[in-house]
Amino acid sequence: MNLDPRRLLVLLAVARTGGVLAAADELRITPSAVSQQLSKLEHETGQALVLRTPKGSVLTPAGLAMAEAGEEIERALTVARARMESGATIEGVVRIGGFTSFVRTVVIPRLPEWRVQYPQLQVRIVEDDYPALMRLLRQRQLDAVVVELDSTTAEQRTLAAGMIEEPLLDEPWKLVVPTGALLTTENVDLGRLPLPWLGVEQSAANAAVIGRLRHATGAHIETVHQYQETLTALALVAAGEGVAIVPTLALAGVVQDGVEVLDVPGLGTRRIVLRRFAGRRPASTPLDTVARLLRESAAGFDTRSAS
Repeated sequence: MNLDPRRLLVLLAVARTGGVLAAADELRITPSAVSQQLSKLEHETGQALVLRTPKGSVLTPAGLAMAEAGEEIERALTVARARMESGATIEGVVRIGGFTSFVRTVVIPRLPEWRVQYPQLQVRIVEDDYPALMRLLRQRQLDAVVVELDSTTAEQRTLAAGMIEEPLLDEPWKLVVPTGALLTTENVDLGRLPLPWLGVEQSAANAAVIGRLRHATGAHIETVHQYQETLTALALVAAGEGVAIVPTLALAGVVQDGVEVLDVPGLGTRRIVLRRFAGRRPASTPLDTVARLLRESAAGFDTRSAS
Protein backbone atom coordinates (compact mmCIF):
# COMPACT_ATOMS: atom_id res chain seq x y z
CA MET A 1 0.00 0.00 0.00
CA ASN A 2 1.60 3.24 -1.23
CA LEU A 3 0.25 6.18 0.81
CA ASP A 4 0.92 9.89 0.88
CA PRO A 5 1.38 10.55 4.63
CA ARG A 6 0.15 14.12 4.24
CA ARG A 7 -3.32 12.75 3.54
CA LEU A 8 -3.32 10.98 6.90
CA LEU A 9 -3.05 14.39 8.59
CA VAL A 10 -6.09 15.54 6.62
CA LEU A 11 -8.01 12.48 7.81
CA LEU A 12 -6.85 13.17 11.38
CA ALA A 13 -8.17 16.73 11.14
CA VAL A 14 -11.58 15.42 10.01
CA ALA A 15 -11.61 12.95 12.92
CA ARG A 16 -10.87 15.69 15.45
CA THR A 17 -13.18 18.37 14.12
CA GLY A 18 -16.05 16.12 13.05
CA GLY A 19 -16.48 17.50 9.55
CA VAL A 20 -14.91 18.56 6.26
CA LEU A 21 -15.64 22.28 6.71
CA ALA A 22 -14.09 22.47 10.18
CA ALA A 23 -11.10 20.41 9.05
CA ALA A 24 -10.60 22.77 6.11
CA ASP A 25 -10.57 25.72 8.51
CA GLU A 26 -8.04 24.00 10.75
CA LEU A 27 -5.77 23.08 7.86
CA ARG A 28 -6.25 26.42 6.09
CA ILE A 29 -7.30 24.80 2.82
CA THR A 30 -10.60 24.65 0.97
CA PRO A 31 -13.32 22.06 1.80
CA SER A 32 -12.97 20.81 -1.77
CA ALA A 33 -9.27 20.13 -1.17
CA VAL A 34 -10.11 18.17 2.00
CA SER A 35 -12.66 16.05 0.13
CA GLN A 36 -10.20 15.41 -2.69
CA GLN A 37 -7.48 14.30 -0.26
CA LEU A 38 -9.91 11.94 1.48
CA SER A 39 -11.03 10.44 -1.84
CA LYS A 40 -7.41 9.89 -2.90
CA LEU A 41 -6.60 8.30 0.47
CA GLU A 42 -9.58 5.95 0.16
CA HIS A 43 -8.40 5.02 -3.33
CA GLU A 44 -4.87 4.36 -2.03
CA THR A 45 -6.11 2.17 0.83
CA GLY A 46 -8.95 0.52 -1.04
CA GLN A 47 -11.17 1.15 1.98
CA ALA A 48 -14.03 3.48 2.89
CA LEU A 49 -12.57 5.72 5.59
CA VAL A 50 -15.25 8.34 6.25
CA LEU A 51 -19.03 8.20 6.45
CA ARG A 52 -20.95 11.44 5.95
CA THR A 53 -23.92 11.86 8.29
CA PRO A 54 -26.34 14.76 8.95
CA LYS A 55 -24.37 15.51 12.14
CA GLY A 56 -20.95 15.43 10.53
CA SER A 57 -18.32 12.97 9.37
CA VAL A 58 -17.71 9.68 11.19
CA LEU A 59 -14.68 7.49 10.66
CA THR A 60 -15.08 3.82 9.76
CA PRO A 61 -12.93 1.21 11.57
CA ALA A 62 -10.44 1.45 8.71
CA GLY A 63 -10.55 5.24 9.01
CA LEU A 64 -9.81 5.07 12.72
CA ALA A 65 -6.79 2.87 12.04
CA MET A 66 -5.51 5.36 9.48
CA ALA A 67 -6.17 8.28 11.86
CA GLU A 68 -4.04 6.56 14.50
CA ALA A 69 -1.24 6.40 11.95
CA GLY A 70 -1.76 10.11 11.40
CA GLU A 71 -1.38 10.70 15.12
CA GLU A 72 1.97 8.90 15.06
CA ILE A 73 3.15 11.16 12.24
CA GLU A 74 1.92 14.21 14.13
CA ARG A 75 3.79 13.13 17.26
CA ALA A 76 6.99 12.69 15.24
CA LEU A 77 6.57 16.18 13.79
CA THR A 78 5.94 17.54 17.28
CA VAL A 79 9.20 16.04 18.53
CA ALA A 80 11.06 17.55 15.59
CA ARG A 81 9.46 20.94 16.23
CA ALA A 82 10.40 20.73 19.91
CA ARG A 83 14.02 20.13 18.97
CA MET A 84 13.98 23.19 16.76
CA GLU A 85 12.28 25.23 19.49
CA SER A 86 15.05 24.36 21.92
CA GLY A 87 17.26 26.85 20.14
CA ALA A 88 14.53 29.51 19.80
CA THR A 89 12.83 31.78 22.29
CA ILE A 90 9.20 30.97 23.03
CA GLU A 91 7.58 33.88 24.81
CA GLY A 92 4.11 35.04 25.68
CA VAL A 93 1.19 34.34 27.99
CA VAL A 94 -0.99 31.24 27.50
CA ARG A 95 -4.22 30.92 29.46
CA ILE A 96 -5.21 27.30 30.10
CA GLY A 97 -8.46 26.20 31.75
CA GLY A 98 -8.90 22.82 33.38
CA PHE A 99 -10.69 20.73 35.96
CA THR A 100 -9.37 19.99 39.44
CA SER A 101 -7.79 16.55 39.21
CA PHE A 102 -5.91 17.21 35.96
CA VAL A 103 -4.67 20.61 37.06
CA ARG A 104 -3.59 19.31 40.46
CA THR A 105 -1.87 16.10 39.42
CA VAL A 106 -0.62 16.66 35.86
CA VAL A 107 -0.15 20.39 35.29
CA ILE A 108 0.95 22.07 38.52
CA PRO A 109 3.81 19.64 39.31
CA ARG A 110 5.35 20.43 35.90
CA LEU A 111 5.16 24.25 36.12
CA PRO A 112 8.63 24.68 37.72
CA GLU A 113 10.21 22.54 35.00
CA TRP A 114 8.42 24.51 32.27
CA ARG A 115 9.62 27.82 33.75
CA VAL A 116 13.21 26.63 33.52
CA GLN A 117 12.76 25.24 30.02
CA TYR A 118 10.89 28.31 28.68
CA PRO A 119 11.67 31.29 30.94
CA GLN A 120 9.85 33.73 28.64
CA LEU A 121 6.68 31.62 28.53
CA GLN A 122 3.97 32.31 31.12
CA VAL A 123 1.30 29.67 31.70
CA ARG A 124 -1.79 30.95 33.51
CA ILE A 125 -4.15 28.36 35.00
CA VAL A 126 -7.92 28.78 35.45
CA GLU A 127 -9.71 25.99 37.34
CA ASP A 128 -13.46 25.63 36.74
CA ASP A 129 -16.23 23.25 35.69
CA TYR A 130 -17.06 22.19 32.12
CA PRO A 131 -19.74 24.80 31.25
CA ALA A 132 -17.65 27.69 32.57
CA LEU A 133 -14.49 26.50 30.80
CA MET A 134 -16.24 26.15 27.45
CA ARG A 135 -17.88 29.56 27.83
CA LEU A 136 -14.52 31.20 28.56
CA LEU A 137 -12.95 29.45 25.57
CA ARG A 138 -15.73 30.61 23.22
CA GLN A 139 -15.31 34.15 24.55
CA ARG A 140 -11.55 33.85 23.90
CA GLN A 141 -10.83 34.57 27.56
CA LEU A 142 -8.93 31.26 27.57
CA ASP A 143 -6.58 30.03 24.87
CA ALA A 144 -7.33 26.35 25.47
CA VAL A 145 -9.19 24.16 27.93
CA VAL A 146 -8.70 20.66 29.26
CA VAL A 147 -12.05 18.93 29.70
CA GLU A 148 -13.25 15.50 30.78
CA LEU A 149 -15.68 13.26 28.90
CA ASP A 150 -17.12 9.82 29.43
CA SER A 151 -15.48 7.98 26.54
CA THR A 152 -18.63 6.02 25.67
CA THR A 153 -20.80 9.11 25.32
CA ALA A 154 -18.10 11.54 24.12
CA GLU A 155 -19.08 11.23 20.46
CA GLN A 156 -22.46 12.82 21.24
CA ARG A 157 -20.82 16.21 21.84
CA THR A 158 -20.49 18.51 18.84
CA LEU A 159 -17.60 20.94 18.61
CA ALA A 160 -18.12 24.55 17.59
CA ALA A 161 -16.95 25.59 14.13
CA GLY A 162 -13.18 25.99 14.05
CA MET A 163 -12.64 24.21 17.37
CA ILE A 164 -10.28 21.25 17.48
CA GLU A 165 -9.88 18.53 20.08
CA GLU A 166 -6.63 16.77 20.93
CA PRO A 167 -6.65 13.60 23.07
CA LEU A 168 -4.50 13.76 26.18
CA LEU A 169 -5.34 10.77 28.37
CA ASP A 170 -7.79 7.89 28.80
CA GLU A 171 -8.14 6.49 32.30
CA PRO A 172 -10.46 3.94 33.92
CA TRP A 173 -13.43 4.88 36.05
CA LYS A 174 -13.40 3.37 39.56
CA LEU A 175 -16.27 2.28 41.80
CA VAL A 176 -15.86 3.59 45.35
CA VAL A 177 -17.84 1.84 48.11
CA PRO A 178 -17.78 1.81 51.91
CA THR A 179 -15.34 -0.74 53.30
CA GLY A 180 -17.04 -4.13 53.54
CA ALA A 181 -20.19 -3.00 51.73
CA LEU A 182 -19.85 -5.72 49.08
CA LEU A 183 -19.57 -9.33 50.13
CA THR A 184 -17.70 -10.02 46.88
CA THR A 185 -16.06 -7.81 44.29
CA GLU A 186 -16.61 -10.36 41.52
CA ASN A 187 -19.53 -10.08 39.08
CA VAL A 188 -20.75 -6.83 40.63
CA ASP A 189 -24.29 -5.98 39.46
CA LEU A 190 -24.09 -2.22 38.94
CA GLY A 191 -27.86 -1.96 38.74
CA ARG A 192 -28.45 -3.56 42.15
CA LEU A 193 -25.91 -2.30 44.63
CA PRO A 194 -26.77 -2.36 48.36
CA LEU A 195 -26.42 1.43 48.66
CA PRO A 196 -27.71 4.33 46.53
CA TRP A 197 -25.51 6.22 44.11
CA LEU A 198 -24.19 9.61 45.08
CA GLY A 199 -25.40 12.37 42.80
CA VAL A 200 -22.84 14.50 41.00
CA GLU A 201 -23.07 17.87 39.29
CA GLN A 202 -24.71 17.24 35.90
CA SER A 203 -21.98 18.70 33.71
CA ALA A 204 -19.39 16.31 35.19
CA ALA A 205 -18.42 13.24 33.16
CA ASN A 206 -19.34 11.07 36.18
CA ALA A 207 -22.98 12.00 35.64
CA ALA A 208 -22.84 10.66 32.08
CA VAL A 209 -21.56 7.33 33.43
CA ILE A 210 -24.50 7.00 35.81
CA GLY A 211 -26.92 7.84 33.00
CA ARG A 212 -25.24 5.28 30.77
CA LEU A 213 -25.46 2.58 33.46
CA ARG A 214 -29.11 3.43 34.08
CA HIS A 215 -29.85 2.93 30.40
CA ALA A 216 -27.71 -0.22 30.04
CA THR A 217 -29.06 -2.02 33.12
CA GLY A 218 -32.65 -0.88 32.83
CA ALA A 219 -32.63 -0.48 36.60
CA HIS A 220 -33.97 2.43 38.60
CA ILE A 221 -30.76 4.00 39.82
CA GLU A 222 -31.51 6.29 42.72
CA THR A 223 -29.10 9.10 43.55
CA VAL A 224 -28.75 10.88 46.87
CA HIS A 225 -26.88 14.05 47.80
CA GLN A 226 -24.93 15.95 45.12
CA TYR A 227 -21.20 16.61 45.15
CA GLN A 228 -18.64 18.44 43.04
CA GLU A 229 -15.28 17.48 44.52
CA THR A 230 -13.97 13.92 44.79
CA LEU A 231 -12.96 14.50 48.44
CA THR A 232 -16.63 15.20 49.24
CA ALA A 233 -17.68 12.01 47.46
CA LEU A 234 -15.12 9.95 49.38
CA ALA A 235 -16.24 11.43 52.69
CA LEU A 236 -19.88 10.58 51.90
CA VAL A 237 -18.91 7.05 50.90
CA ALA A 238 -16.88 6.59 54.09
CA ALA A 239 -19.93 7.72 56.06
CA GLY A 240 -21.98 4.96 54.45
CA GLU A 241 -24.18 7.36 52.50
CA GLY A 242 -23.74 5.73 49.10
CA VAL A 243 -21.38 4.62 46.33
CA ALA A 244 -19.71 6.75 43.66
CA ILE A 245 -17.99 6.66 40.30
CA VAL A 246 -14.58 8.33 40.54
CA PRO A 247 -11.85 8.81 37.89
CA THR A 248 -8.45 7.32 38.64
CA LEU A 249 -6.64 10.64 38.38
CA ALA A 250 -8.74 12.20 41.13
CA LEU A 251 -7.48 9.56 43.58
CA ALA A 252 -3.81 10.46 43.13
CA GLY A 253 -2.30 11.27 46.53
CA VAL A 254 -5.68 11.01 48.27
CA VAL A 255 -6.04 8.85 51.39
CA GLN A 256 -9.52 8.20 52.78
CA ASP A 257 -10.20 5.63 55.48
CA GLY A 258 -13.38 3.61 55.27
CA VAL A 259 -13.58 3.25 51.49
CA GLU A 260 -12.70 0.61 48.93
CA VAL A 261 -11.69 1.49 45.36
CA LEU A 262 -12.74 -1.21 42.90
CA ASP A 263 -12.10 -2.01 39.25
CA VAL A 264 -15.44 -3.12 37.86
CA PRO A 265 -16.04 -4.23 34.24
CA GLY A 266 -18.54 -2.06 32.42
CA LEU A 267 -17.58 1.27 33.95
CA GLY A 268 -15.59 2.36 30.90
CA THR A 269 -13.04 5.14 30.83
CA ARG A 270 -12.79 8.88 31.23
CA ARG A 271 -11.36 10.68 28.21
CA ILE A 272 -9.37 13.86 28.83
CA VAL A 273 -8.96 16.18 25.86
CA LEU A 274 -7.53 19.59 25.03
CA ARG A 275 -9.82 21.95 23.12
CA ARG A 276 -8.82 25.13 21.34
CA PHE A 277 -9.63 27.10 18.24
CA ALA A 278 -7.52 26.50 15.15
CA GLY A 279 -7.14 29.98 13.72
CA ARG A 280 -4.71 31.20 11.12
CA ARG A 281 -1.43 31.40 12.98
CA PRO A 282 2.29 30.79 12.44
CA ALA A 283 3.59 27.24 12.37
CA SER A 284 4.63 27.40 16.02
CA THR A 285 3.21 29.63 18.76
CA PRO A 286 3.34 29.70 22.58
CA LEU A 287 0.00 27.88 22.57
CA ASP A 288 1.42 25.10 20.38
CA THR A 289 4.29 24.73 22.82
CA VAL A 290 1.97 24.51 25.84
CA ALA A 291 -0.26 22.01 24.02
CA ARG A 292 2.80 19.84 23.41
CA LEU A 293 3.88 20.13 27.05
CA LEU A 294 0.40 19.07 28.19
CA ARG A 295 0.43 16.06 25.86
CA GLU A 296 3.84 15.02 27.12
CA SER A 297 2.80 15.43 30.76
CA ALA A 298 -0.36 13.40 30.26
CA ALA A 299 1.51 10.71 28.36
CA GLY A 300 4.01 10.41 31.21
CA PHE A 301 1.36 10.08 33.90
CA ASP A 302 0.85 6.51 35.10
CA THR A 303 -2.81 6.12 36.07
CA ARG A 304 -2.00 2.82 37.74
CA SER A 305 0.06 4.64 40.35
CA ALA A 306 -2.87 6.97 41.06
CA SER A 307 -5.23 4.27 42.25
